[in-house]
Amino acid sequence: MKLPWWTLAPLPPDAAAGEAATARWNSLTKPPGSLGRLERAVTRLAAQQGRITPTLARVHIVVFAGDHGVVQRGVSAYPQVVTSQMLANFAGGGAAIAVLARQLGAELTIVDVGSVHAAHPLPGVLDRRVAHGTADFTQAPAMTAAQTEAALAVGAACVAAVRAAEAELFIGGEMGIGNTTAAAALGCALLAAPPEALLGPGTGLDAAGLARKREALALALARHGAAGNPFDVLCRLGGLELAALAGAYIAAAQARLPALVDGFIATAAALVAMRLNPGVAEWLHFAHRSAEPGHARLLDAMSSCALLDLDLRLGEGSGAALAVPLLRAACALHGEMATFDGAGVSTAD
Repeated sequence: MKLPWWTLAPLPPDAAAGEAATARWNSLTKPPGSLGRLERAVTRLAAQQGRITPTLARVHIVVFAGDHGVVQRGVSAYPQVVTSQMLANFAGGGAAIAVLARQLGAELTIVDVGSVHAAHPLPGVLDRRVAHGTADFTQAPAMTAAQTEAALAVGAACVAAVRAAEAELFIGGEMGIGNTTAAAALGCALLAAPPEALLGPGTGLDAAGLARKREALALALARHGAAGNPFDVLCRLGGLELAALAGAYIAAAQARLPALVDGFIATAAALVAMRLNPGVAEWLHFAHRSAEPGHARLLDAMSSCALLDLDLRLGEGSGAALAVPLLRAACALHGEMATFDGAGVSTAD
């Protein structure tokens, strides 16, 4: 039987390029290792890009949007219609990620994978809807297997397009009212953790809203928590935009394209991707540790250290976009600093 595309292992990064990048760091006019995690990030990029001095001139950002049936249980501070309203805001250039993409000179693509209220055609938004939102996963699986496969494929197709445009870095963003609840449910199921371990306020829930969210998570995990394999967990507890993100991370790894992971929701999707295809882990960078309490739990479970900690909780890929200038600066240091020999500087004894 033919294996699903998302299980096909990516090739590993180029170890020789990574070793050469490390050797270059050690030849530069600075104490060895003095740029800390920046050195490790650039070395990782060098191995992923297969060149000693990596560059990040061509950054592509794709934001996936979808709605969640669980919002009917009062788990969000905002009504579901905000998802479609934000789609128009993204396309109009007024959202945070649109501003950041302009600042970075990055390509930005907006993809509707499963909104309920959006009226297409919507200029500047790709209509790739698999369904009009998910089911309420406290009552039924969020998605069918066919819908999950289709959403994974949407993410893969978007990565194929950015890879064809010679992207050097992929950033996935998300938008979907209720998706912190879905991300928390996925994290709890995959990590065998109780709701309290990943529960958070999302877009700003009050105490009553948090109680409703905790109850929804408990109901969902009681109904679906015994789901065995990661694909089944994604079907039962995920979201269309989360599945698209997971598919994008897998496809990026298979295409040898480094991906910079954003906040809580994106990290939950990355965890799904890594459980579906463990080789994906070697192609991911984690941009920031967000203010959503569950994000720290996910990062720790993945043994991942984020570049930034700015108390962000916006989503959209915004935290990842904010980390790009830092990575670009690190690449410039690696590529442009003088060596000890070239500068005539004595090395340490």
